Amino acid sequence: MKYGSVCSGIEAATAAWHPLGWQASFFSEIEPFQRAVLAHHYPNIPLHGDFTTIKGSEYEPIDLLVGGTPCQSFSIAGLRGGLDDDRGNLALEFLRLADRTRPKWLVWENVPGVLSSNGGRDFGSILGGMVELGYGVAYRVLDAQYFGVAQRRRRVFVVGYLGDWTRAAAVLFERHSLQGHSAPRREARESVAGTLGGSSQSGGFRTTDLDNSGAFIPVQANTLMSFGHSPNPLDETLVAQTVAPSLTSNPYGDHESREGTLVAFGGNRTSGPIDVTPALLAQPGSGVKCDFESETFIKTGLAHQHGGSIGPHTFAVRRLTPRECERLQGFPDDYTLVPNRGKPAADGPRYKALGNSMAVPVMRWIGQRISASERRHAA
Repeated sequence: MKYGSVCSGIEAATAAWHPLGWQASFFSEIEPFQRAVLAHHYPNIPLHGDFTTIKGSEYEPIDLLVGGTPCQSFSIAGLRGGLDDDRGNLALEFLRLADRTRPKWLVWENVPGVLSSNGGRDFGSILGGMVELGYGVAYRVLDAQYFGVAQRRRRVFVVGYLGDWTRAAAVLFERHSLQGHSAPRREARESVAGTLGGSSQSGGFRTTDLDNSGAFIPVQANTLMSFGHSPNPLDETLVAQTVAPSLTSNPYGDHESREGTLVAFGGNRTSGPIDVTPALLAQPGSGVKCDFESETFIKTGLAHQHGGSIGPHTFAVRRLTPRECERLQGFPDDYTLVPNRGKPAADGPRYKALGNSMAVPVMRWIGQRISASERRHAA
């Protein structure tokens, strides 16, 4: 399968699809740091700039065009300019490129806010444009937490197939997803991820982790686990997957920790239920929030307290490290730690690039479904 990728970012698509034996014909990205990541990992793949200037015959023919065009104009957190915004209009430029290159498959990604932008008319225009080009389309909101990573990240995925909507629908929908059994809904809240091995009454820790006063006793936290779909696209069973190794902390000693689970160490027995992290955003540190009355923040990647001692109603929250953010998106460790301007990449650009990326396991699942469809129809 040959594919072209636009708005490539740090290439979640290639990280997902390379193990499938797929080959990229070209990338297209304008951000300097993301281009540095692509040039480092994929030096032999043509790296274009503005994808609106790609001509139909400029690169070798492709079977699939993939892109996650800018989401800011569709996001409910923004001004919601929709397709009238230059960034939102790039979704239509994606369709124009599809018309010039004529691949069999289209894969387009964006935030759920696109569904309601301009009363739904913007999304209707995007789907209608694909249909006018001859593509049968299907779309679905997929959440990365169900694909083996420890973050809630809901995104809209549109799959198009030239001339046949049933091929597109077969990629995005399984039999059990059409039986009317929706996923359970969680209570909306802001919270900090605990370890999944702990109880909800102990803030994510075993009850033996707390002394009678409620203060935290240093122990090794459980390994964070997440449930996701089996890598086999034809196997719909859920499997447990290890996401990050354990984190050990000693708040009464030297405060050293090993990078690992995405937890906050606290001693409040009445802490709410534990959960995985909210979605990674493109601003440093924004992937973890808390709203407790008494807080002790850990400002660096190490477990150093920022004033105060850990007591019965005090929480210590540290920023996720870039490596942990890579794991949350399904990338290999240090994937974004590349040479940049003559020195190792700083944390800021790495956070931003990861926050803007697609989740690798979701893209791999889509690729596996497309490959299965190709095999079935080739038989």
